[in-house]
Amino acid sequence: MSKMLEKVMDAVDLETFIVAKNEEEGRKMALSLMRELGFKDADLVFIQFQGAGVRVRLRGYVYKPGDQYKWLLSEEE
Repeated sequence: MSKMLEKVMDAVDLETFIVAKNEEEGRKMALSLMRELGFKDADLVFIQFQGAGVRVRLRGYVYKPGDQYKWLLSEEE
């Protein structure tokens, strides 16, 4: 995990447009994007098919409640 992501308290939200044939293909591609960005846990918050593809909002979790927060355990830089 990058030093910057270690400082995130909970999650990172991403909104984008993905070229896809239909909503289902867009859904799969969006979650694949989050895995490629290094998020092991991600949710699709919003999806809307719009002709050439899908408008998506995604949330990649850095920490969930109960996790050990690295920013809490390490010294401030």
